[in-house]
Amino acid sequence: MKIIGLIGGMSWESSLEYYRIINKKVRTELGGLHSAKIILYSVDFEEVEVLQHQGKWDELTLVMSHAAGSLEKAGADFIVICTNTMHKMADDLQKTIGIPILHIADATAEAVQRQNLKKVGLLGTKFTMEQAFYKGRLSENYGLDVLIPGEEDRESVHSVIYEELCLGTLRDSSRQVFLQIIKDLIDRGAEGIILGCTEIPLLIQQKDISVPVFDTTQIHAESAVFKALE
Repeated sequence: MKIIGLIGGMSWESSLEYYRIINKKVRTELGGLHSAKIILYSVDFEEVEVLQHQGKWDELTLVMSHAAGSLEKAGADFIVICTNTMHKMADDLQKTIGIPILHIADATAEAVQRQNLKKVGLLGTKFTMEQAFYKGRLSENYGLDVLIPGEEDRESVHSVIYEELCLGTLRDSSRQVFLQIIKDLIDRGAEGIILGCTEIPLLIQQKDISVPVFDTTQIHAESAVFKALE
């Protein structure tokens, strides 16, 4: 079994889900008392969030490079970044280490393709919804037509993520806002919905939606298990 290096803490609520899903999947695959071999580097999310909203991505790349390098030195065989947004610097980060990064957008796109869908709605932070590092990767590398909410709805989603979900706060009123935004995406032709923030699955599940939902936390964590067991 390969050793999984997790860069977590962004937020720790979703990192907790990664740890749970990975270990549960390993036990399902191998049986008995098996659990995953994991090394976790958990950052201080307050420091990360401030730099994100100041647009200081170069500084964040240094933070992530230090985390990834530490995991490599500790013996990790590959890296899993436990957040969608911080994949913005994944390509630059990859250049600083000698072990592979398991990209969350690739794992998600492959899950979408397995269901033969072409047009998907994407929810996430404003960085993830608006910038090319994520939706551009989905469209250019996998041929997916990616829909995002309108500007006001993007603001709402972003605010709920940072002001509620990342603090462990789950409000039914916010769930209803998300469901309306998702309905609008479906009305625009979305055949599936990508929950492109690792905190959103804390609020929205498949049972809430009439089209396939792609929980990026679940998908990414399970893909890490398959890679570890290759």
